Amino acid sequence: MKMPEPDAAAFEKRSDLIAAFRSFLPDDSVVVDETALKAFECDGLTAYRQPPMIAVLPETTEQVSRVLKLCKANNIKVVPRGSGTSLSGGALPLADGVLLGLGKFNRVLEVDYANRAAVVQPGVTNLAISQAVEDEGFYYAPDPSSQIACSIGGNVAENSGGVHCLKYGLTTNNILGLELVMMDGEVIRLGGKHQDSEGYDLIGVLTGSEGLLGVVTEVTVRILRRPEIARGLLVGFSTVEEGGACVAKIIGAGIIPAGMEMMDRPAIHAAEAFCNAGYPMDVEALLIIELDGPAAEVEHLTEVVREICAGCNSVSVKVSQSEEERLNFWAGRKAAFPAVGRISPDYYCMDGTIPRNQLPLVLKRMTEMSAKYDLRVANVFHAGDGNLHPLILYDANVPGELERAEDFGNDILKLCVEVGGVLTGEHGVGVEKRDLMPAMFTEIDLKQQQRLKCAFDPDMLLNPGKVFPTLHRCAELGRMHIHGGQMPFPDLPRF
Repeated sequence: MKMPEPDAAAFEKRSDLIAAFRSFLPDDSVVVDETALKAFECDGLTAYRQPPMIAVLPETTEQVSRVLKLCKANNIKVVPRGSGTSLSGGALPLADGVLLGLGKFNRVLEVDYANRAAVVQPGVTNLAISQAVEDEGFYYAPDPSSQIACSIGGNVAENSGGVHCLKYGLTTNNILGLELVMMDGEVIRLGGKHQDSEGYDLIGVLTGSEGLLGVVTEVTVRILRRPEIARGLLVGFSTVEEGGACVAKIIGAGIIPAGMEMMDRPAIHAAEAFCNAGYPMDVEALLIIELDGPAAEVEHLTEVVREICAGCNSVSVKVSQSEEERLNFWAGRKAAFPAVGRISPDYYCMDGTIPRNQLPLVLKRMTEMSAKYDLRVANVFHAGDGNLHPLILYDANVPGELERAEDFGNDILKLCVEVGGVLTGEHGVGVEKRDLMPAMFTEIDLKQQQRLKCAFDPDMLLNPGKVFPTLHRCAELGRMHIHGGQMPFPDLPRF
């Protein structure tokens, strides 16, 4: 991976920028010490590290506006950052850029039960939203595995999902309104507590835009009533392929579980050793299925799912008998990533999405790739919606292993596209998948996407080096209509 060469002119302005920031931010909100800046040098994709030139930590929308306006006036790049849990390098800083941290935006501003909405700041953690409304029987549905740490602003940036997104949708399906600061400092508001927004779906455009279009400073989310009952099932299979086939059979029967996750043997054993979730240890694949709703419906669907699993050669079925046991089933799955850290010095977490019926084939091909690269892989999937999270195990201290892990991961993502899927389900493109974008999009597609960025950020100052493998100047992209759209464009240096 190659990042842009630092701009010498930016470093010449560093002292003036620091003084300007300190004129409206507290001293401890302007981080310039070399050691302190290391706290921001990477996100969850720890293979790549780069301290920023300066880090600023505003706590009001006005301060964010002044930071962006100042950076635009001085042609300084800005990288927005939430909790830093991104697994695609989306918050990787730039050596000549300002890291804009939103951790101080950590308040729940309003809860409106009548309109089933909550207004929160972007630094509020995902889990904290549900905790804020649980006493009234409500919750926020999207629940990434990192929900205890990841922030709602980052969820918006990456369009995060979670184990319950199969039935309740991704972040984009649960956002009602946004407050956004543009690169020129302008503050705009989109949507609100109402269920449908007028005009263009700009909230949909911004959700999943990876910090390339603006900086979110307030989020209005949809909150839901907790279902009457929820029941979990642990279903074991002798082969991963049988487990994958069962996923398609359940969905094909018209059943939409609240969640349906899959783990293979390495992931099962790591998770069980980590948190004693009660997983069977003698199976090759484990499905975690949750059914929720009215009690009578859940009772009926539990038996239907049992029959389908039996028809798919399941070797074990365990049904939760209490809420505590159901939550324990999920605790193992949500701890799978840190649990794998106990069986390997390092791991490379991938994120791709495939059609459900391609799961057996993809799993077989990944086994072959594992042998080819001589690297183990532990698999955890949002199986219901085809979102794969293979964890490639490697040791960064062994020369060449990181490079092999990256090549292995690239082959997995290319396979996802080959079978009709996409490069990312919820982790975003960032820098991790940036150079794979041409495997999915044509040059015309990519230039069209860049036109959208130009409409929001014409100087390409917001989070540059992410998503697009090759950048074009906005003025050039604007002339694409000339000569039937075939006008040649000199590319900027590849990031």
